[in-house]
Amino acid sequence: MKIQIKIVLLFLIVFLLHSCALNFAFFRPQKLSKGKILSYAIGIDTTFVKIDPVTLQPTFFKKNKDTIDSDYSIESVIFTSSSGNKLNGWMLKPKNQKIIGTLLHFHGSGGNLFYHNRAISPLTKYGFQIFTFDYSGFGYSEGKPTRTTVLKDAFSSFDYLQSREDVKNTILLLYGQSYGAHLATIVGVKQQSKISGMILEAGFTSHTDEAVYKVPVFGNVVKRGVCTKKEIKKFGKPLLIIHSKEDELVPLYMGKKIYENANEPKEFYEVDKPHLKALLYYSKEISGKIKRMCKIE
Repeated sequence: MKIQIKIVLLFLIVFLLHSCALNFAFFRPQKLSKGKILSYAIGIDTTFVKIDPVTLQPTFFKKNKDTIDSDYSIESVIFTSSSGNKLNGWMLKPKNQKIIGTLLHFHGSGGNLFYHNRAISPLTKYGFQIFTFDYSGFGYSEGKPTRTTVLKDAFSSFDYLQSREDVKNTILLLYGQSYGAHLATIVGVKQQSKISGMILEAGFTSHTDEAVYKVPVFGNVVKRGVCTKKEIKKFGKPLLIIHSKEDELVPLYMGKKIYENANEPKEFYEVDKPHLKALLYYSKEISGKIKRMCKIE
């Protein structure tokens, strides 16, 4: 009898540990320290980044110390979230294109700006200025990420962007990738009178559904919270959903379920390539779809 009780207790402990671990596993932030030269590889090339310790303005350069000049500029900003944390964001602006619209970008649940910048910046080539930022606990942003804190950050980024003079006379769209698609949906529903449309790439249907997909035995213990597949029913502006049939992190059927539940006008764009790589291969097609759905000349 004692052995059976011990086995049951052991099972409960393992169950609870998995429950806590899965709830926290949605966030995998990469924190950065000020004053260090950063480096990251793109293919066989290594890029180095020097960060201003006060403004957090990045300067990109090669191994030979030559500055890298891209076709878009980066303005680093620091704004305060309603969570109480100071967050770091970047405004990306095309240098050689007329600005035709503004995108508020919500990135995924891992990494930081230096990683996610590459997943969204291709749209600057087509005239979009993009505001992207790190949630609490990511990159140079203060605090720790929780579902509540990150959602506050998402709404605060919207408020900050609305206050900028260079945004007031442009159309505004939300672009959410992976976990960011969940955030974009919630913000988009609440703020849809102020935006022209929304793009969701590789979005999951709910926290629980995603956890069950990754860990079938323990996934159901994850708190469901706001479900994207239900919340999307409240959205009435133009919607573009992008999902790859090769996505191994968030399966294609989740994107299709969100699309199925969404209101018109809507479009589903199925692509190839791994998770969050759509804009690296299909930026021209995606920019065209965004322009058409929002009637941008």
